Amino acid sequence: MQQNNCQPLAPREDAWREELRKSMTAKERTAILRAVMSQLPPDYRVTNNEEVNCGLSAEQAVLEATRCLDCPDPQCVTGCPVNIDIPGFIKNIQRGDFAMAAAVLRQTSALPAVCGRVCPQEKQCESRCIYGKMKKQPVAIGYLERFAADEEMRVAAPVKPVPPDPDAVRIAVAGSGPAGLSFAGEMARRGYAVTVYEALHEIGGVLIYGIPEFRLPNSIVEAEIRKLEALGVKFIKDCIVGKTISYEDLRQMGFSGLFVASGAGLPRFMGIPGENLIGVMSSNEYLTRVNLMGAGREGYDTPVTRGRKAIIVGGGNTAMDSVRTARRMGAEKAVIVYRRSEAEMPARIEEVAHAKEEGVEFMTLHNPVEYLGDDKGHVRAVRLQRMELGEPDESGRRSPVPVPGDIVEVETDLVIVSVGVSPNPLIPHAIEGLEVGRRGTIEVDSETMESSVPDLFAGGDIVRGGATVILAMGDGRRAAAAMDSKLKSGNR
Repeated sequence: MQQNNCQPLAPREDAWREELRKSMTAKERTAILRAVMSQLPPDYRVTNNEEVNCGLSAEQAVLEATRCLDCPDPQCVTGCPVNIDIPGFIKNIQRGDFAMAAAVLRQTSALPAVCGRVCPQEKQCESRCIYGKMKKQPVAIGYLERFAADEEMRVAAPVKPVPPDPDAVRIAVAGSGPAGLSFAGEMARRGYAVTVYEALHEIGGVLIYGIPEFRLPNSIVEAEIRKLEALGVKFIKDCIVGKTISYEDLRQMGFSGLFVASGAGLPRFMGIPGENLIGVMSSNEYLTRVNLMGAGREGYDTPVTRGRKAIIVGGGNTAMDSVRTARRMGAEKAVIVYRRSEAEMPARIEEVAHAKEEGVEFMTLHNPVEYLGDDKGHVRAVRLQRMELGEPDESGRRSPVPVPGDIVEVETDLVIVSVGVSPNPLIPHAIEGLEVGRRGTIEVDSETMESSVPDLFAGGDIVRGGATVILAMGDGRRAAAAMDSKLKSGNR
C-alpha cells in the first residue's frame, strides 16, 4: 500500500466510545457538527500522487455515526444504487463494532473501499438524508463507508481462498471495471465459477486507468480484487472478448452465461480545426498513459506531453482528474475550460474545490472553436468562444449559446479533451443478433440487464454510455440476480 503523510487510523478503547454508546436525544445528535476529513496540504500534494483525503479517525467516525437519527423510513437506502443497509452499517460504527459494519456493507457492495472514495454520495444517499429537511449537513455516509472498509483492510487476517468446485456452473465476464467486479463477486457468492477477461494488462478497468491514485490508490483496488480472488473468481489479462476470444468460443468452452462490462473507452472530440495537432489528446489517453502505463514515473519509458500551460476542456470528474494530474506532471498553469457556468458542472463539488486549492484556474462560459499550431505541428494556442446561458436543454441544464464576435485566444502547449466517451464498439459489433442502440450501447431489459442474445447480460458504461462507479455496480448486482434466477429455473 502506498506511503501517505496522513495520520493512520488508530481506534482506542477509551471512555469516549462508552459515553457515545449511551442514549442521546435527537436534539443532542443534531447538535453534533458533521465530521471534517483532514487532507494533505495543497502545496505538498501537487508534488506527488499520494491520496489527498486522509480518512476519519475512529473517534471522528463514532461521533459522526452518532448523528444518525434512526429514521423509521430511511430514504438514504433508496438513494443508493446498490441499496446498502446504510443505517445498519452506521449503527455498528456507533457501537464500535467496525468489523460488523464492514460485513453489513459487503452484503450488497463488492467494493466499499472504492465507493467510499469516488461515489457521488452528495447526489445519492446523502441527498436523501433527513438532515437536509432540517437545513443541516447530512450524515457523512461516504466518509463512514470508507472508514469501515479501511478498518476491515487494516485489521483483517488473510482471507482463506474458497476451494474450487469442479461441478460449478461456469460464467464469463468481459471487463474488470466496477460493473464486472460487482457482477463477479455476486455470482461467486452464489456458487458459480466465474472467469473475468480483461483486455488490458492490469485488472480494475477504469478504477485503475481512469482514476488517479491521489483520488483512489491502486492498492485499494488491488485489495478488493484479492478478496474476489479468494472467493474463487479467476482473472485473465490481455484477452479481448470479441477479438482474442469470441462469444461462440466461450460457449464451446462450457460457459453458461456472459456478462459484458467492457465500458466506454472510445473518446469523443468536438470536430473543430486543429484537433490533430501534437499536444491535443483525449482525457482517456492522457490518464491511461499516466495512471496505467507509468508516464513520468521512474523506471517507465511511456511518453506523455508535459505541458507548461495546460488547457483541459470539460467540467466532469474526468476533467478534474486530468487537470489535477497535469499540475502534478509539472504544468505551471492548468486551466479548466467549460462551456457552462460552474453551477452546471457535473463534477463533484469536492473535486472542484480540491482543483482550486491546487492552483487550477477556471474559464467557465467558454468553448474551444479552434486549436492553433506552430510550424512544427505542435499546439500553441486555443481560440475560445465566449458563451452565455440560454434556455434549459433536455437534461434540465441551461443550454450555452455563443456570444457573437466574442472570441479570445489563449496560449497553450497541452490540450486535454474531456467532453465524454462512447461505448467500446468491439463486442456490440462482434455478436450476431445483439441489439444495439443508436449510441452504440447494448440494449438490455432495465430490470434484469438481459440482452437480446440468450444468456448474455450487460451493464455499466456499455449500456449507459457513461455512468458512475456505483451505478455500474448496481447494474452488476441486478444482472447477477437475474442470471442466477434464469439459470436455476432452467429457462436458458
